[in-house]
Order: sequence, then C-alpha cells, then structure tokens
Amino acid sequence: MTETTGSTATPESGNPEDATPVDGAAEGTNEGDKTLSRRERKRANREAGGEGGKSGKRAKRGLFSRIGLYYRQIIAELRKVVWPTRNELMNYTTVVVTFVVVMIALVATLDWGFAKASFWIFG
Repeated sequence: MTETTGSTATPESGNPEDATPVDGAAEGTNEGDKTLSRRERKRANREAGGEGGKSGKRAKRGLFSRIGLYYRQIIAELRKVVWPTRNELMNYTTVVVTFVVVMIALVATLDWGFAKASFWIFG
C-alpha cells in the first residue's frame, strides 16, 4: 500500500510502520509520547490528570492582549500585500472609471430606449 508522507487522510499517516503505542505513555514518559498519535496523547494526558482545557497558545488571553494580537496580525498581513506602483494605480483607476462611464452610457441608452418604446406602445 502506498502512503503519502504527512497526509491526514488515514490514521497511519506520518507514523512509521513499526511504531507501536507504549502502554506506559499515560504516566507521562517522553519515549511513549513520541509513538502515540496526537489524539492518544491528549486522551492519556487527560486520564493522567493533566489540563483538559486549552493550553499553550490557545489559552485564554486578556482583552488588551487579544486586541494587540489582532492588530499585529493585521500589520503582518498588510506587509504581505504587493502594493501597485503609482503608474499601475493610475492605469487601474483609468480602466475602472472608463468602464463605469461606458456602463452608465449603456444603461442610460437602454433606459431611454425602453421609455420611448413604452410611450409608443401605451401612448
């Protein structure tokens, strides 16, 4: 059977074929944690009296900390944006304004034509 490395489609993905879960993993030994799946490690940690809630990066943060994180993420995303040059911006603006003017003229012409047609039909 061919298996893609790192795929999450099957339970065996990412685990070596000869790895077997260690029974002593629930007591918190590091050797056993490496062979258990993420779900099994979480279950063993919960059974051993570990923290059942969110921990680490997912722990509840304060209001100002969350606001600060939000703005840091906004700035990080804005740094990834490829901003247009001034010439590109002028070209894009010209194209959009021209398209809008053409569409306004088309809709106005159709509106005028339908108004004349309805006056001609209904008098």
